[in-house]
Amino acid sequence: MEVRVDKYLFAMRIYKTRSIATDACKCGRIKMNGTELKPSRMFHIGDIFTVRKGPITYTYKILQLSENRLGAKMVPNYLEDITPPEQLEILELARFAAQSGRDRGTGRPTKKDRREIEQFFSDDYNYLLDEDYDFEEE
Repeated sequence: MEVRVDKYLFAMRIYKTRSIATDACKCGRIKMNGTELKPSRMFHIGDIFTVRKGPITYTYKILQLSENRLGAKMVPNYLEDITPPEQLEILELARFAAQSGRDRGTGRPTKKDRREIEQFFSDDYNYLLDEDYDFEEE
């Protein structure tokens, strides 16, 4: 038995839709033995292929074939994730970098900050900047 690459990627929940899987093949994100795969190429049991998603490259081994989309709990019976640990480490570093974000107080003001700024520049607080006040006398 053999299954088209785009159908298998969709069935194994690697991509959300079959058209996204097809586009990934056309853009060269799906490779087997270093060569880019076309969407119409056939997968066989035992094939090992790579999928480049974001900053990392996942590696998978086909255990069984299916054209129909499976439940998430059934996927490990059909597909084995053999991604190297160093690739998964890159993913963890990307997650850590996203969590660190920016320091509080940098960037655009929050609603609370904006209200405080507006209150500061209102007429009640501008009495110190009166034209009659001479700053040089002090």
